[in-house]
Amino acid sequence: MIVKQFYLQCLAHASYMVADESTKIAVVVDPQRDIGQYLQEARAHNWTVGYVFLTHFHADFLAGHLELHQQTGAQICMGSKAQTDFPITSFNDGEILEFGKVRIKVLETPGHTPESISLAVYDLAKSSERPHCVLTGDTLFIGDVGRPDLMASVGTTAEELGSQLFDSLRKKLMPLPDETLVYPAHGAGSMCGKNLSSDTVSTLGKQRWENYALQPMTKEEFIGLVTADQPEAPAYFGYDAQMNRETHLTLGEVVKKSLRPLTVNEALEHQRKGAQFLDVRKAVDYAGGHMKGSLNIGLMGKFATWAGTLLDPKCPMVLIAEPGMEKEAIERLGRIGFDHVVGYLDGGMQAFSNRPDLLQKGQRISAQGLAELLTTAHPPVVVDVRAEKEWEAGHIDQSLNIPLPHLAEHVQKIPENTPVVVHCASGYRSSAALGILEKAGRTQVMDLIGGYDAWITTWGHPKHKLQAACTTSCAS
Repeated sequence: MIVKQFYLQCLAHASYMVADESTKIAVVVDPQRDIGQYLQEARAHNWTVGYVFLTHFHADFLAGHLELHQQTGAQICMGSKAQTDFPITSFNDGEILEFGKVRIKVLETPGHTPESISLAVYDLAKSSERPHCVLTGDTLFIGDVGRPDLMASVGTTAEELGSQLFDSLRKKLMPLPDETLVYPAHGAGSMCGKNLSSDTVSTLGKQRWENYALQPMTKEEFIGLVTADQPEAPAYFGYDAQMNRETHLTLGEVVKKSLRPLTVNEALEHQRKGAQFLDVRKAVDYAGGHMKGSLNIGLMGKFATWAGTLLDPKCPMVLIAEPGMEKEAIERLGRIGFDHVVGYLDGGMQAFSNRPDLLQKGQRISAQGLAELLTTAHPPVVVDVRAEKEWEAGHIDQSLNIPLPHLAEHVQKIPENTPVVVHCASGYRSSAALGILEKAGRTQVMDLIGGYDAWITTWGHPKHKLQAACTTSCAS
């Protein structure tokens, strides 16, 4: 038996292949939508991908089950509580899929979602009694458990799912042997939990000892613990969870229809019809000159998460990218189901060489420059777009905290006719904030180069005292 993990850093997402060398049959679990790596692995070992399992309807990415089914004919497998509009093979709790020396036992582990399952994987060449590993999906992470609060919009409360999660962990997973390897679907950086480790594998025994959610406690204590202090879920989570239930275009079909060069006039026509303009270049290039009304989310950062947070998934989109980067942007948007790209600006920013009237530059300021402005008679308003917890941990004195996901709806809380300096931790989020404020009609906006990290590096804590609380916060 061979178990291989594939880790997608930008989405903190782990997927798996489980293969039997005697029968050459392989199973893919929780695949990402761009499936090339699984097909390449199968070709390299002469495996046939016979099955693809989804442990649940993922909210943070669009899975590649339809793509694998189309490319390989693999059966799409889920737990018995999953309802889809495409054919699936349903597995009840305790049911087994066996081929060669591989046995996969399905464990119903509701809690993160009602249909969640975990997969106990046995290497029959070694033991038919003790599993080699358990693929836990979003039920059990390394250092954490799946958050139970994402289903409120469809009528299932966090308390109800928290109760189910408590039972799933203690009745289905914790009885497994200590040496059982734990392979989750996510790691540090995922919004599917609040305390995920950067480790991508552990053992059940180690988790039993270290994971806060597996310690002895009552069900009521557990529910209170796992529902408290969860990070705000990105806006696209509900959209993706629903798309994973439905038939939709494959990623290859999306790229084919979206990878279309547009002239400036064609792009402007799409803008008149309500299209979003997404500039995926680096923040420094965006500041050097960008199309009026465009939003900057750089490919080099947490692109998918912020695109899913700030963009409308159903609204047409025009891309502005460095030439040659358009396909990557379309594919990475496709990973979260943002499939409505109508094209990209042919030639990138060079397309505007004869249309300077469509461009504007973003103003940037150093930490030194900001410090000097703050000592003047009319200092700028400093808007910190980091999350509330980041701001509470330390911030520039008298700064206004408006987390980036809520900036557009709270622009009116920023004083008008006053210079504004916007910042985040490093300058990635604040570049998006710059575009949001410009689109809202604010003309005196500057982006702090290097963000709060640069401020601390320049001044340190002693010179500019950090506040644990501030008189004004717009965090929702």
